[in-house]
Amino acid sequence: MVKLIGKGRMDVMIEYRDHVINQGLTLLRAHENIRCLFTTPKLLEALCEKVSLARMGIQGVFCGGTQLTAQFNRFAREELLEGKVELVPTYGNTLMGLACHKPFDPADNYSVIYHPPCPRAMIEVVDPDEPRKVVEYGQPGRVRLTTLTKEFFMPRFLERDEAIRRPPCEKYPWDGAGDVRPFSGFATPIVEGVY
Repeated sequence: MVKLIGKGRMDVMIEYRDHVINQGLTLLRAHENIRCLFTTPKLLEALCEKVSLARMGIQGVFCGGTQLTAQFNRFAREELLEGKVELVPTYGNTLMGLACHKPFDPADNYSVIYHPPCPRAMIEVVDPDEPRKVVEYGQPGRVRLTTLTKEFFMPRFLERDEAIRRPPCEKYPWDGAGDVRPFSGFATPIVEGVY
């Protein structure tokens, strides 16, 4: 879908999106024991235009992508999932794996805050012009990733994302990154979508 969006082929992209949604609906209707989904914000919205996931027995939705904004978080929780299905925001990539989200707290104003899978991966939010400098809590910057496993070490890799540096929380006592979105400092905008 990313390539179709990049080429401006929105008619074909919509056709393909509808095909993916219809495949998902076929599986959901054929298997009554499905309780969780893993999707993107755009596909979640398209799916919920067709059915009530709560009425279909879905208990949790893992939803990932930089399109998962505070506004979409609220919309998904209150409208799409009817306040009855757990929304589990996810953020990650091949180098890091999946970062956990801070447990939902209305005091965060629906901001989606992620904490990396320490000690295997660590993310920092740094000044885009001085990537050695970590920004203050509450300030935006570029995401910098360090990965260390038994097989692999990748120090201080600048991601293609930016975020707001968030403090540790009770469940994850290390820094987090909130409101993740594509890095705005690139000369050419990043095309987002389902791969």
